[in-house]
Amino acid sequence: MSFAVPQRSALALALASAFVSVLASPAVAADDASVDAVALDRIVVTAQKREQQVQEVPIAITALSGEFLDQLNISNFADINGYVPGLQTQVQSPNNPGFVIRGITSDSGDSQIEPRVSVFQDGVSISRSRGAVVEFFDLERIEVLRGPQGTLFGRGAQIGAVHLIQNKARNETSAHASFGLGNYSESAFDAHVNTPLVDDVLYLRVAGFHNKRDGFIDNLAGGDLNGRDTQALRLSLGLDLGERSRMDLIVNHQNDTPPGTAFRSGLIPTRQGSTELYRSAADLNRGEELGLDRQVNGATLLGDFALSETFSLASITGWREFNSNEEFDGDGSQVNVLEFAEAAEGRQFSQELRLNFDAGGAFRGFTGLAWFDESGSQRVPFATDERSLYALLSPILSPATGGALPVVPLLNPDGTPNLTNVPRGLPGLAPGLPAFIPLKPLHREEYANFGAVEALEFFADGTWRLGERAELTLGLRATREDVSNAYEALYFGSPSGLGQLLPSPAAPAYPNVLFRPTQGRVSASESYDSAVGRAVLAYRLSDTLNGYASVARGRRPDVLQVDGGGAEEIPAEIVMSYEVGLKGELAEGRFLYDLAVFHYDYSNFQASVQNPNPPPFFITTNAGNASATGIEASLSHRFSEQLSGFLNIGYIDAAFDDVDDNGNPQALAGNRFRLTPKSTVALGFNWTLPLQDGGELYLRPNYSWRSQVFFEDANQAGIEQDAYGLLNLTAGWQINPHWDVQLYAQNLADEEYLIDAGNTGAVFGIPTYVPGSPRYFGARVRVTW
Repeated sequence: MSFAVPQRSALALALASAFVSVLASPAVAADDASVDAVALDRIVVTAQKREQQVQEVPIAITALSGEFLDQLNISNFADINGYVPGLQTQVQSPNNPGFVIRGITSDSGDSQIEPRVSVFQDGVSISRSRGAVVEFFDLERIEVLRGPQGTLFGRGAQIGAVHLIQNKARNETSAHASFGLGNYSESAFDAHVNTPLVDDVLYLRVAGFHNKRDGFIDNLAGGDLNGRDTQALRLSLGLDLGERSRMDLIVNHQNDTPPGTAFRSGLIPTRQGSTELYRSAADLNRGEELGLDRQVNGATLLGDFALSETFSLASITGWREFNSNEEFDGDGSQVNVLEFAEAAEGRQFSQELRLNFDAGGAFRGFTGLAWFDESGSQRVPFATDERSLYALLSPILSPATGGALPVVPLLNPDGTPNLTNVPRGLPGLAPGLPAFIPLKPLHREEYANFGAVEALEFFADGTWRLGERAELTLGLRATREDVSNAYEALYFGSPSGLGQLLPSPAAPAYPNVLFRPTQGRVSASESYDSAVGRAVLAYRLSDTLNGYASVARGRRPDVLQVDGGGAEEIPAEIVMSYEVGLKGELAEGRFLYDLAVFHYDYSNFQASVQNPNPPPFFITTNAGNASATGIEASLSHRFSEQLSGFLNIGYIDAAFDDVDDNGNPQALAGNRFRLTPKSTVALGFNWTLPLQDGGELYLRPNYSWRSQVFFEDANQAGIEQDAYGLLNLTAGWQINPHWDVQLYAQNLADEEYLIDAGNTGAVFGIPTYVPGSPRYFGARVRVTW
């Protein structure tokens, strides 16, 4: 089954042909169009650990200013799709995000597996998926770096990094508040207050965020699904220690309590007889008990100290913790078959010290040490009605037992679960089992994984000026990791009649249904050494055109995978990256462009596949070799003082190679990377109309389109989403510099699409589907002091 909307691609091409534009950071019109166009080129970023204009950085990087985020009503990771070429985000819930950069997906909640794409807050990794989703409020900017960034950002940035830079407390008195209402009973609020505590020395900034929206899917069992409920608070202190030295303390807290995720079954009809996936009522067990309760806390201490005119020391100290519990219905139906929860927690502490050198001569660079200590766990309770589970699996179990077990329907004619026309129990089929084992109405079990890592890293990065136009950058990061992982599966004392057959007769889980019990925890420890690096040649072709060529080695750490069968080591995934790019401007700064062409070669590609003997249901395996080739273009143009626009285009061909290093055929040969569209297009306009009283009206439409994606590396037919596009719109009246009234609409055309498919249900032949958001609209009022 696929879900096509091909007519949207024609709309994307028609709009794309109307103009050319990019996203360095589309800005509000200024009095002088030429000056304002140049200002787009003056976003200052710190991607290379020093301040540079974005157009001067020899990296594929996109910077989104806090002003741009506010203008387009972008408040979370789910909203950022389309604004950054090469980046895709998928957010089932704040507890279950997926980040995709240039074909590489990072979305596992397993505490034993390291992320591929790093997410940072002011230099501190927040990459663990269960704690990575934070709200975009009171931000200075977002930097998205594409390509291996291990030298600059550390062990988790194998193929890219998303860096959130928060506003710091400054020597100013300022404040703002924004209030909003929308459909599905949405309420929204965010605000900040900044004030000096001691003039020119100590400053305080406090910011808060609230957003709540009912779910857009009703649940026949009670409540709703796919809603939002988030509160966040941030406190910042800034301390100036002289002209070139400063310290910042930033404390964050976020609490998420949204309703459950709508895992929809496409095979099991609801009690209303529907298998429609997008807008009709779902029929998930446990009603309002479904949902998430997650808390994320963190504290960051930043220090920049001038040691001399040429040397400075930077310190980043980070502490973070998250705790979450999410209740979800894994079968997506009213049948009590796959009732799950996930309780995850994580703790981390990190310290980085970086010595910077810049004497204004031919060489500048930095070197330093970083220490990272993390521990976490993921516990997965499972409950089932064995009678319904038998009915679901009876078409398989009956032939496997030579017809000794009958085939029975899963549902009654009225759509309720069939609990009467099933056997009362099953005979013991192996020596030592009871002669008769009842099928219980409630069977419980669970498994858990545990992960701990301590990493010490040394890094150095230097840039040499080669004449008037060229620069050569060389970087290296060496890492030592000590990993300790564990696993356990619990048995609650009441044996299962189905456990002798599942997950397979050759490896039964008896006395559990799914999770073969362990005798205590199974654990393993190992140490790993690694090195990554980069070489970048930058060349100033003219005063308005910069080019670069880079070679980099990226790494996803080795996986020490521990489960009921023992420990297995999956070797580190290595990527060699080759990239060339151009960044420039035309028409006296009115037109900006950023072009990149890249090729990646992967070895020991770590793919997520269904586990033939769960748990867990999905495991990491060495899928061999893979490659990716792509091109990205970001363009922006100011047509007049009142009209500007941007256009982002991306293309990538990312797939598993046909053969491994020994010439043997690979299991996933030719398959495309999951969650990776071959083509993406995004474009938008910013039109303003000045008013005689000094205010202005504005209109900001934007459209993003992406081609077909598979949701699993196996590329199963039906576990996919065909091409689709989303149209968003913001419009408003800036009354004066202090007051702004805005109307917004997201997915204005009410497009029906999926953000995920397959999931746990696919292991049992009943895949589930998660629909994307419908049309949202509302109004915001913002006041600034």
